[in-house]
Parts: sequence; structure tokens; C-alpha cells
Amino acid sequence: MKMRIGGKEVAPADDVWIDVINPATGELIDRVPAGSAGDVADAVSSAAEAFDGWKKKGMRERGMILFHAAEIVRERHKDLARLLTMEQGKPLREAIDEVRGYANILEFYAGISAQPSGDAVRLGASGDALVVREPVGVCGAIIPWNMPVLIMGWKTGPALLAGNTLVIKPASSTPLTSLTLAAILDEAGLPPGVLNMVTGRGGDVGEALVRNPGIKKISFTGNCTTGERIRELASSHLRDLTLELGGSDPMIVMDDADIDKAVEGALRGRFYNAGQTCTAVKRLYVHDRIAKEFIAKLKTRTDALNVGNGLGPKTDIGPLNSAEQQERIARAVERTRERGEGTVLTGGGIVRGKAYETGHFYHPTLVTDVAPDSCLVTEEIFGPVLPVMSVPDLNTAIACANASRYGLGASVWTKNISTVKKVFDEVQAGIIWVNRHLTVPPEVPFGGTRESGIGRENGYHALDQYSRTKTLFLGW
Repeated sequence: MKMRIGGKEVAPADDVWIDVINPATGELIDRVPAGSAGDVADAVSSAAEAFDGWKKKGMRERGMILFHAAEIVRERHKDLARLLTMEQGKPLREAIDEVRGYANILEFYAGISAQPSGDAVRLGASGDALVVREPVGVCGAIIPWNMPVLIMGWKTGPALLAGNTLVIKPASSTPLTSLTLAAILDEAGLPPGVLNMVTGRGGDVGEALVRNPGIKKISFTGNCTTGERIRELASSHLRDLTLELGGSDPMIVMDDADIDKAVEGALRGRFYNAGQTCTAVKRLYVHDRIAKEFIAKLKTRTDALNVGNGLGPKTDIGPLNSAEQQERIARAVERTRERGEGTVLTGGGIVRGKAYETGHFYHPTLVTDVAPDSCLVTEEIFGPVLPVMSVPDLNTAIACANASRYGLGASVWTKNISTVKKVFDEVQAGIIWVNRHLTVPPEVPFGGTRESGIGRENGYHALDQYSRTKTLFLGW
């Protein structure tokens, strides 16, 4: 599969390709070009040429193209989901949900495209003012490997509706579904050059994209180290930034919670996508009075999970996306064992056996009695490992929740509205769920505080961040 620049498929100039490997089987699925700084420059130039024409189209016309693309995605969702599972590893039903989620996002932005925009400000004797929003220009987006389809929707939906053109770098290990979605947008009527896809490695393509002075805004989803590097590079050109840099989301379960519902919430919240989700439950705090019962039920449900190829009909957890990811998770658990910083209650190892030897599988793992300075608590563990800690009261739970450099999301499980209010007021996070975790519909803003990033995706807030206000002042 090739890059897409100016509405056309483009092969690498020096004939260098990147293999895309199925993480469950080790098999080669396809190859994509190892793009270069020159390819990025071509894509930015193409986007700049397309900008004026795209900007001049009415918002409703832009919205109709997004809606048509969503229709095509829904028609082809099974094939798209299968491709996503093959390159990323997640169970097929999760891939189907993600593809449908992408369609939901495009439909949301298409739906608001017909609403009037702009504000008239009456200033009395001073005159009147008209405030409108204009697109930023050529935007760059860097997509991660864990949720490549959904996050592509988060970035393309508001950026395109606002009238911007885009250059996107998909993750090297999961570029195929994103490239297919770009072709669908072209098929739906997107003019050539409005959306460009440059594949390649982050050090080559990603850095060239951020450095290019023609890029007026960068939206990045990924790790903190790369995010800091992007902020440093982008500052030289004073461009806008949206950075979603991950998290270590706490889940607080109080003694009045529906235990069975909370157990299911923890199970899905941690092990969805093999734990490779920014907003996954990564720290679980359970009230002392229910901890024993809760942990016993959670262990029973965890032990029943099936690990395997995401295309398998009974698979609950697929492989980790890479051998490096698998090794990183294994090291974190072993370090906790060696230092006596927690007790592995179940799981805690690479899945062995003939059916698993070519994939990157890891057992779903629960760790109890976890020390507060354990790496399972202080670091973002991007895999199927859940540290479970008991707390005596809500104040302690909130203090533990805030004892992190991250602030992306958090959840509280309770029937007490006063508890909800206290958690909402005091826990430092961009989104607080009550009696649920993980879901992020396109209608609501999403993003974090502290080292979880800056800016917001989704909703009207994202549309605002892909545009700027311009004021016409009328003096009479």
C-alpha cells in the first residue's frame, strides 16, 4: 500500500519500504513506503495548494463529504475491521466498534455543519462587531498505533470541517486501515490535496512534519517524551498544538458501589485492547470494606478471559502490538516481583505454547498489595496488567488518584451524589466517569491536565481548536 499525496498513491522515491506485520502471527500483511522529508514537503505543498479552494467551500458542503464518507465506512465496516485486527491485533469485535466509532465521529461533525456560526456583538454608540471563525491552514497530525482508526477520526473530522487541509503521519506498525480510510474520503468527494498521508518512521517523517514551516497546527497523540520533543520543535514557528500524551487513569470503587457492575467495569476498562488504551483503568483503588469480595470476583472474571488471535471467535484479548511492547510489560511485572512491591494474584507472564510462539501475547494480570512507588503505579503501563490497592476512605482514594504526573481520566463507582461531587471537584483529570470508564463519545471534549497533554479533541471544542477568530468592527 502506498502513501497518498495530492489525491494520488505515491511510492517511495528510493524504493525503501516498511513491513507491516500481524502481531498475532508474525506474518507479513503488506508494505508501505518509508517516507522522507522530501515526501513531507511535497505533501505540505499539495495541502497548501488545495487550501484556498477547500476553505471557500461552505461548511455544509464540507459536512456532506464527511457524511458520505461515513456511509461508505459503514458499508465496508467488516472489511475495514478485519484489516485493523490484522495490523493492530485487537479482537475483531473491538475493531468493529472502532470502525463504527470513526463513522460516528464523521457523522457528528457532518451533523453540526448546518448550524449557523459566528457572533454579532452590539456595542451601542461604539458600533457593532461580527466575529467569525476561520481555518488555521495546513495542519499536521500524527496518529498512534493503539487506536489508529478512532484517533484518525478525532483529527480529520474537526480539521476538515473547519476548512483546513491535512498532512497525516500514521503509525509505522498500523498504517493500512488509515490509508484505506483516506482513500474512502477521496472517494466521498474530498478534493485532491485536502488530505495527504505520508507513511514512515517518526524520526524521519514525524520530525520533518513538525519542522516544516508550512504547517500551522500540529495534533499529536502518543507518549510524553515525543510530545515534549514536538512542543520544543513547534515553538520555533509559534504554531498551535494539541498534545494527548497518555495517562494513568485511577478507578475508585467505594463501599456503596454495585460490586458486580464495578468488576465488569474494571475488567473492560483495563483489558480492552489488551490494555493498550490511553484512558484505560491503570490504577484501581477499592474501599477496604468490599476489597476482599471485589478482588475475588475480579480474579474469577480475569481468569476466564481468552487470549489469542484477534480474528478468533472466542478471543477476549489479542496480542500486544509489538515484541518491544511485550518485553516492556514483562519487565515491569518482573521488577515488581523482584523488589517485593506487589503480589501477582493471577497472570504475570508471557503466554507460552505452540499457538502463541509467533505472536506478542501476555497473560491478563492482577497485582495486589502494590507499593505506591511501584512502577505499576508511577508509570503508564500500556498492557494487560492491573494494580489493585485497598483504601480506607474517599479522602485517601483521592490523594492516591492525584499522586501521579498524569491527569487524563478517572472514574468513581458509587451511589452517593456527594461522593461524585467531591471526586469531580478534587481529582485532577480532564474527564471523570461515574459508574463507567473508557467511553469517549464524539460529542464531548476529551483531553487531560498536567503531563497528559494540552488542548482538547472531540465536540465543538475541537472545532474551535482548528480555527481562529476574526473580527469585523463596524463603526457607524
